[in-house]
Amino acid sequence: MQKGNIGVTTENIFPVIKKFLYSDHEIFLREMVSNAIDATQKMKTLQEKGEFKGELGDLTVRVSLDTDKGTITISDHGIGMTEEEIDKYINQIAFSGVSDFLEKYKDNVNNIIGHFGLGFYSSFMVSKKVEIVTKSYKEDSKAVKWSCDGSPAFEIDDAERAERGTDVILYIDDDCKEFLEKYKLEGLLNKYCKFLPVPIAFGKKQEWSKDESKMVDTEEDNIINNVEPLWTKTPSTLKDEDYKSFYRTLYPMHDEPLFWIHLNVDYPFHLTGILYFPRIKNNIEITRNKIQLYCNQVFVTDQVEGIVPEFLTLLHGVIDSPDIPLNVSRSYLQSDREVKKISTYITKKVADRLKAIFNEDRKAYEEKWDDLKLFINYGILSEADFYDRAKDFTLFKDTEGKYFTFDEYKKLIEASQKDKDDTLVYLYATDREEQYSYIKAAQDKGYSVLLMDGQLDVPTVQTYEQKFEKSRFTRVDADTIDRLIPKDDKKGTELEAGVSANLSDLFKSQMPKTEKTEYMVEVSAMGEEQRPVLITQNEWMRRMKEMSRYQQGMGFYGQMPDSYNLVLNSDHPLIKRVIDETQAAIGDTLKPIEGEIKGQEARLAALNQMQGKKKPEEITQEEKDDKANTQKAIDEQKEKRQHVIADYASKNDIVHQLIDLALLQNGMLKGEALDRFLRRSVDLIK
Repeated sequence: MQKGNIGVTTENIFPVIKKFLYSDHEIFLREMVSNAIDATQKMKTLQEKGEFKGELGDLTVRVSLDTDKGTITISDHGIGMTEEEIDKYINQIAFSGVSDFLEKYKDNVNNIIGHFGLGFYSSFMVSKKVEIVTKSYKEDSKAVKWSCDGSPAFEIDDAERAERGTDVILYIDDDCKEFLEKYKLEGLLNKYCKFLPVPIAFGKKQEWSKDESKMVDTEEDNIINNVEPLWTKTPSTLKDEDYKSFYRTLYPMHDEPLFWIHLNVDYPFHLTGILYFPRIKNNIEITRNKIQLYCNQVFVTDQVEGIVPEFLTLLHGVIDSPDIPLNVSRSYLQSDREVKKISTYITKKVADRLKAIFNEDRKAYEEKWDDLKLFINYGILSEADFYDRAKDFTLFKDTEGKYFTFDEYKKLIEASQKDKDDTLVYLYATDREEQYSYIKAAQDKGYSVLLMDGQLDVPTVQTYEQKFEKSRFTRVDADTIDRLIPKDDKKGTELEAGVSANLSDLFKSQMPKTEKTEYMVEVSAMGEEQRPVLITQNEWMRRMKEMSRYQQGMGFYGQMPDSYNLVLNSDHPLIKRVIDETQAAIGDTLKPIEGEIKGQEARLAALNQMQGKKKPEEITQEEKDDKANTQKAIDEQKEKRQHVIADYASKNDIVHQLIDLALLQNGMLKGEALDRFLRRSVDLIK
């Protein structure tokens, strides 16, 4: 028997491993099974090279659970180890000391194992004792047993083992008993070892026994992995159903994918995989982190932000590359040059695939567009170079359901939708039903309207305005139809200032008082054929509020109230009727008030002119009081005027009906206000 201490310069490496890797301690099983797979693969290689002449036999790696003994055993039929090899590979750990270790890797937990080659020692995260029983494939080799109880002390002794290979027996620690549950262990094997290239058996397959009324073991091994996953096969040998079936294996509860890309590159790095385009629509967060990263068919992570650009995290599927270390940190992925090459390659392959589908079958591409556009918009917003790749296969969809490339749509609208400054105006709607009347008004004018109803459609508009020459995007309800694309062909006659002010105040006094909502009222001559009252919302302000939901640093806009314009069409017969009836009802009452206001305003102007010629210190207190009293008199008369107007407006059903119609058109009339509108409508019809 040989006894000794593991070759480390620290007193005890195991508490350090346990402490630093505890948060990720389930990877012990990945490391143990990966070691068994490596030993098995090496055995195959030796036979292929002619260095091993015997029979390979059953190469299945077996994971077994003994709940009575509290052990997990990983067994392989690989190359095994001699006593000298155990001493070399197990007992000697290149390590410079615990203090250096802690300082260098305190923020880099996942990198510890990979950096120091400590894969085997991850077993001590969950074990109070570990035994290795092994026999080398070399002729005349003896079986040996290595054991260690979680201290630097180890023992090597002779053992009984008939065939080559290795058993690693883990005596699970008391605080890790959950790993002795069959379903927990099976879940970890499915997570980390599902596609390893050597069969892995965990127990026996089960079937229902009528006699015992329960599931019972059969004689057949329960193989938990697929040794030849789809991404390892040649694309030309595969059919569409093969890809769909593999997708169902990866994501059993998901809809069928739109299409997929089979990756296979040998230079300047090694990479294989299959990326699927899911049906995304409007659920970005739900679809994230569905790409699984593998290293030589060993599962590494599904947090792939550092390996693929952010927008590609919306894809589903598998990437396998031996050039990405098994144990990696996020900071490593963000800085590694090879990883960046992989990221660039994947982006190019995705863009090339989309372009090819568009060119080969545009009709099929258009049918998929509503599911695809969120992904492409995300790419345009988050990757500076993606717009240039995507501009040829990104589509616009109009409110009639027709699809256009950027160039096609520009040619369609450039004759009719340029404003007086020669700027091309792209009109869009975000909801075909809610904005129907605005869309109809634009179409009646001969304009085309885009439908931008996706989660990232409107945020992407900002990019288009930067990329398109002398162009702007305006939502179809952002202004009156004549002002959406101003042409300098004004219609109608503007009201005189006093009448316009009274009309504005009349309607403003009756607008609903809603928290975080402001209404501005203006009068405009829009022509008799246009609606009497219209609600619009400033394009820039609304866009800033929408952007605040997606971009950091714009929260200020999100806190601002919604601001709407109520536009009164002074050319419409109903508005003219309101003007005439108001004049008849309260004109005589308002006349002396307005006369008083004009008189006081004239006096204030004269005082301002006179005092403006003096230095501040030359103005007497009496003069200051005179000016203040004049301003107070104006304010009192204006308040009196507003009270008269508001009192009359409160009893005017036409004013209320017009306001409610405008609110209703925009989906803003609800609850009690909607009930009042319906009752009033019935009364007006009687």
